[in-house]
Amino acid sequence: MLGTILQVALGGAIGASGRYLSGVAILRLFGPQVIPLGVIFVNVLGSFLMGALVAFLGQKGLSHWNAFLATGVLGGFTTFSSFSLETWTLIERGDVGHAAFYVAFSVVVSLSALVFGIYTMRWVLA
Repeated sequence: MLGTILQVALGGAIGASGRYLSGVAILRLFGPQVIPLGVIFVNVLGSFLMGALVAFLGQKGLSHWNAFLATGVLGGFTTFSSFSLETWTLIERGDVGHAAFYVAFSVVVSLSALVFGIYTMRWVLA
């Protein structure tokens, strides 16, 4: 168990560093933007890489790399890749209704929680 946690931690550090550097690179290439291109970039790239990784590891029988690569590196790079994988897994199983609910619920509730957190902290600090 400790070995798996260390794999996830190391992969997460690599992924988070990659996310940060990607954001810096996008900012330097395109300057400040109204829409956060760096976040969009890592979400799309991370989702593509998660799909490719899961297919590759499954095909080659290398699922022991999941903790380090999928959960760690790609999870640190963007959790959106995990969100995309879970949504696709539901769709592939034919559970489109639950997939749609998962997407809508995740987005609406997460955004609501963020707004609630902002207003709560503003109230506490006022």
